[in-house]
Amino acid sequence: MNSLLRQEFDVLVVGGGPAGMAAAARAAECGLGVGIIDDNATLGGQIWRSSLGAAPEPESLNWTERLRLAGAEVLRGRVFQQPEPGVLLAEGEDKLYALKFEKLVLATGARERFLPFPGWTLPNLMGAGGMQAMVKGGLSVKGKRVVVAGSGPLLLAVAAYLRRHGAQIVMICEQATWSSLARFGLALLRQPGKVAQGIQLKKELAAVPFSANSWPVAASGKAAIERVTVSRNGRMEEIRCDYLACGFHLVPNIELPLLLGCEIENGCVRADVLQRTSIASIFCAGEPTGIGGVELALIEGQIAGLAATGRDSEAQKLFRQREKLRPFVRALDRAFRLRPQLRSLPSPETIVCRCEDVRYSSLREHTSWQGAKLQTRCGMGPCQGRVCGPATNFLLQWDPESVRPPVFPARVESLAFMQNLAEPRA
Repeated sequence: MNSLLRQEFDVLVVGGGPAGMAAAARAAECGLGVGIIDDNATLGGQIWRSSLGAAPEPESLNWTERLRLAGAEVLRGRVFQQPEPGVLLAEGEDKLYALKFEKLVLATGARERFLPFPGWTLPNLMGAGGMQAMVKGGLSVKGKRVVVAGSGPLLLAVAAYLRRHGAQIVMICEQATWSSLARFGLALLRQPGKVAQGIQLKKELAAVPFSANSWPVAASGKAAIERVTVSRNGRMEEIRCDYLACGFHLVPNIELPLLLGCEIENGCVRADVLQRTSIASIFCAGEPTGIGGVELALIEGQIAGLAATGRDSEAQKLFRQREKLRPFVRALDRAFRLRPQLRSLPSPETIVCRCEDVRYSSLREHTSWQGAKLQTRCGMGPCQGRVCGPATNFLLQWDPESVRPPVFPARVESLAFMQNLAEPRA
């Protein structure tokens, strides 16, 4: 049986990636009681996740040390419910947290977008970032033929990482056109740090075939993927592979902000210059406010952490740094916006909701996300629509009308134990 642990914070930060770490550190350095909660074993998020046995990133170590010195309390758990305003419930390994706060900073990050196509459920076909995480966790790809496909800068970073670990990168397929990539390259000239990263990736991926205006249309194999068919400039080409790492850019994790009532605009949490959301006591930083990379996430996190403690004038000193990075966000969105042709990827028999085995033909019979959920159970499985939701948003232009708790699957005893919150404290 879970035990209930009640804790109170002046500032609570949800999410332990760069934005969350920066927010918690700056808030704690102001002398307030700060807690930061994340469901991973260590802080750093996906971007700073360490390989098995490898040393953490220096920048991650720096923010971890600042958190320690400032006295921020680090909790491991996953927030799944708001039982009342100013209180969040989170499930840890062996306890249930009831976290009361005065101010809340949401730094919930982003995830990969998956688009279904025939064969996409075969074993050894996985998200690009997901495959990188598995290799960091010990999966050996030495000598394996890997195709990396989809859209966004993550493809190049993953391909370089897999190559360093012995994989043979057969091809990188990017759905964006060469002209879009060229405009994106010009926009990067204003970001010296990004240019340096690009040059380094180019060196690491020397001699690896890169094809723009290309995307996977089908995968085939018996026990696992053996071949992928890609569309290259309108022509079909079959490629033999052992793995397909495929992700179509990133989508913000906005389920918790939605549950709390924060306003959403163009798929992102709407925040003002101080990173304050439509709810005065809630701030948001990093990818939920728009996909912008680690540098912008760190600046936004610091602004949110300072503003949550009332240090508005100190937060304003960071505005100029943030504005220098904002053009990158717009350039990223323009360059890697998904093209309409990708809406024809699934066949009628293609499974869209993997949790509930819902096929595309069943979804086409409905006109809304809510209607499809009620009739087909699409989005009602363990992932809570995190995979099929963004897919149907793109394929069918459906938007989720609401988010219902729990925002993550929770143990039955955790849900039942919620009644203890109403009991008087000892």
